[in-house]
Amino acid sequence: MISYDLSPLFLSLKVATISTILVFFTSLILARFMSRHEFFGKSAIDALILLPLVLPPTVIGFGLIVLFGMNGPLGKLLEDLFGIRIVFSWIGAAIASFVVSLPLMYQSVLAAFEKVDPRWENVARTMGVSEWRIFRTITFPLAWSGILAGLILSFARGIGEFGATLMIAGYIPGVTETVPLAIYFAYEAGDMEKAVFWVIVILTVGVTAITWVNYWRKKNAYRIGRE
Repeated sequence: MISYDLSPLFLSLKVATISTILVFFTSLILARFMSRHEFFGKSAIDALILLPLVLPPTVIGFGLIVLFGMNGPLGKLLEDLFGIRIVFSWIGAAIASFVVSLPLMYQSVLAAFEKVDPRWENVARTMGVSEWRIFRTITFPLAWSGILAGLILSFARGIGEFGATLMIAGYIPGVTETVPLAIYFAYEAGDMEKAVFWVIVILTVGVTAITWVNYWRKKNAYRIGRE
């Protein structure tokens, strides 16, 4: 029986999990602000956030290299101050996943927040409830289904990211080799058995994650209904 190094799977889960956590908090902040404020240039900012949806992965990867490369403004700053190198590292892969996943999460959270009736929040304000408590006890629970959908989409997009990851993180087995990269380079090398193995692995992870989330959501909805 042929055994394979499972480091691409662990790295993919690590990258997708970290990027999803960052996307979660970033999207909450952005969507909350954008859903409750009107200002000049709002449409431009919204378009900028959603831009990765329509850009080819190579363009995103090129932009990340310009920013985080060894001679890029952010890349040079991080290396000089903290000794952190973004290119050809798993951190670069996480940043690529973050950039391509953010629009999906942002769209879902923004739509969920906009569906929350602001009158509920205004009533709480007249009672002297703090903004943080209003968000935690009213807005967030009412928008949770949309937020959860965004989390699923973001995680799936993060774990399947290929183009931008290849450009900024490269292909270094054991260091930056995620499952999508492992599939591609196994196919390029003619190792179809290995490519099929990784395809089955990533399909299993995806189906398992979606099945678990759907089960949890139905169970939680049933519990709330009983209450």
